[in-house]
Amino acid sequence: MSKTSKLKTCGVLMLIENAPFPFDRRMKHLAEALQGAGYKVSVICQQGKERDQSRFEVVNGIRVYRYPVLFQASKRLGYVFEYPWALLCLGVLSLVVWMRDGFDIIHSANPPDIMFLVAWPFKLLGKKFVYDQHDLCPELYHSKFGRFDGMYQILLFLEKQSYLAADLVISTNQSYRDIALERGGIADSRSAIVRNGVDIKRFYRTVPRPELRREFSYMAVYLGIMGKQDGVDRIVQAAYHVVHTFGRRDVLFAMIGKGECWQQLQKLSEELGVTDVVQFLGHVSDETLIDYLSTADVCLAPDPPDRMNQLSTMTKIMEYMACQRPIVSFDLLETRRSAGDAAIYVAGDDPKGFAAAILDLLDDQPRREMMGKIGLDRSINLVGLGRSQKALLEAYARLLGNERQQSVDVPEPESQEAKTSDVTT
Repeated sequence: MSKTSKLKTCGVLMLIENAPFPFDRRMKHLAEALQGAGYKVSVICQQGKERDQSRFEVVNGIRVYRYPVLFQASKRLGYVFEYPWALLCLGVLSLVVWMRDGFDIIHSANPPDIMFLVAWPFKLLGKKFVYDQHDLCPELYHSKFGRFDGMYQILLFLEKQSYLAADLVISTNQSYRDIALERGGIADSRSAIVRNGVDIKRFYRTVPRPELRREFSYMAVYLGIMGKQDGVDRIVQAAYHVVHTFGRRDVLFAMIGKGECWQQLQKLSEELGVTDVVQFLGHVSDETLIDYLSTADVCLAPDPPDRMNQLSTMTKIMEYMACQRPIVSFDLLETRRSAGDAAIYVAGDDPKGFAAAILDLLDDQPRREMMGKIGLDRSINLVGLGRSQKALLEAYARLLGNERQQSVDVPEPESQEAKTSDVTT
């Protein structure tokens, strides 16, 4: 990162409701980019259950304030308790940070679309508000609950208020940027695309560990949240078809992550008789995660093809590509834009077809190797972290106008060939 000019230090306060920091990889990368460019960054987020539990700590120079989670919603009524509590905590801690550290910009990550309520009083004091739209909350609600009801309309209203309050809207892809223009009237001058890039200096393929496959010849890995909208039940159903329809018992399905459906998914695997081939690992360390991705023969993206998923960019896709793993995914617009030929795309919402695609890819090692190379190239040159950092810093420079004009030079990541030349599939 190039050195910035010695101007007055600009403070940034990041607000995160739905994940702890630095567990939230996207916000960690953005915070580190800003910190490295000379901004003074503070973060307010929830406490984690198994990690990131201290109420205050400094992480790589970033001051992190965490509030306790008293309510964690899994059903619609639960959000009536979760979000007001989060809003109260975010508001109170914002005052604490303002008095203790000071800040010039509030950078909020959705969901939910309520951070504008925290931002407005500070906007009256001349602070700027950045709305970083990670999810389309109305579409996310419909994906979870299948309703276009009054709550859906409320979520559209809250999204609209977030757009109105924002001095800058950050979108994760072109589809989200189009929505910001369509529903919020956000012109290019107030808009920027900052993708979910992966730092391949930290996140890259290492030497495989064949023992992770146990007695199986192949291993298919899922990484991510296990909520209803994530479609992880399709993997369990695909495992059923691999075993009971296609008669194959040589594939281990390793499931990394947790979510509201975690226990339901384990129950489903029991009901379908695939507990011996489906392994639920929960949250694992970054080192263990890299080991599994490096050993996997194929990685899985089972997000069903609803409107929400069609328009969203999945972080796991970027991480799979950074580790040179071929991908099986349902046919989603933004996944195609991100992965290109690094993935096989299954039409419709068809677990049997998903299973067939997995087996076709497992039986074609040359194709897997080719797709892995394509994925790494795309993760560096098209959707990599360096491009995301550059887009973020340029958007911030534009937001601050003449107050902080700077040349944004982000070096291209080093090639991973030396790190992977001795690695075999």
